[in-house]
Amino acid sequence: MNSSKVFICGAGPGDPSLISLKGYKLLSKCDVVLYDRLVSKMLVDKIPSTIKKIYVGRESGKATSTHQSRTNKLMLTYAKEGKSVLRLKGGDPLIFGRGGEEAEYLRKHGIPFEIIPGISSAIAAPAYAGIPLTHRDYSSSVAIITGHENERKSHSDVNLKALASAVDTIVVLMGIERIKEIVQGLRAGGMKGSTRVAIIEKGTMKDQRVILGNLDTILNKAVRYEVTSPAVIVVGRVVSLSGHLAWLSQNGKV
Repeated sequence: MNSSKVFICGAGPGDPSLISLKGYKLLSKCDVVLYDRLVSKMLVDKIPSTIKKIYVGRESGKATSTHQSRTNKLMLTYAKEGKSVLRLKGGDPLIFGRGGEEAEYLRKHGIPFEIIPGISSAIAAPAYAGIPLTHRDYSSSVAIITGHENERKSHSDVNLKALASAVDTIVVLMGIERIKEIVQGLRAGGMKGSTRVAIIEKGTMKDQRVILGNLDTILNKAVRYEVTSPAVIVVGRVVSLSGHLAWLSQNGKV
């Protein structure tokens, strides 16, 4: 498939069966696959040995800018060689996945690209935990925010105080390391300590865990159960439905 084109594709949130059919077909058609840390190993194993696959996931402790620069250069190098490149990302490439930045880079250098949406963990993890982000009786609005912003910013663009009263449901991606600040910000905005909170660790995967609590208790629970990333935080009344709608497993709920 020599077309000098880059496909920026979402692989889904963890469960390998959640990748789109279009994305799955590209696994065996492109010349090069550049894949991230959160792409399912089962999907990576599906890539034929005749296709070059390169891990470009950011390692802990390494600067994001350095990592992204390397990824950009790899996309450009292989595309200029006349190869088709599958840039495979966990979740959806345009929801805190830096897919927009990569598309801008490719456009700047005259490289054709295509963006293939993926299922974001922001919606998939709550769904696998039995938490509908919207519900006619509980929630008519949702905000998806990141807990990990660009390190080059001098200040945060996420106004937690305003969000506390602006929407019914808040979903936080990459927020475990800053969960204390997130809780404090929401409380400062007037959100009650009894507001329901769920942490969904390794959402959609076989070892998914759901930690339930509220703004007053969730910090202690996160420490007690040694929660690690990847994890999605959901705040709002819809969390109360998890006890009734959880369908994947009750074993991972604490």
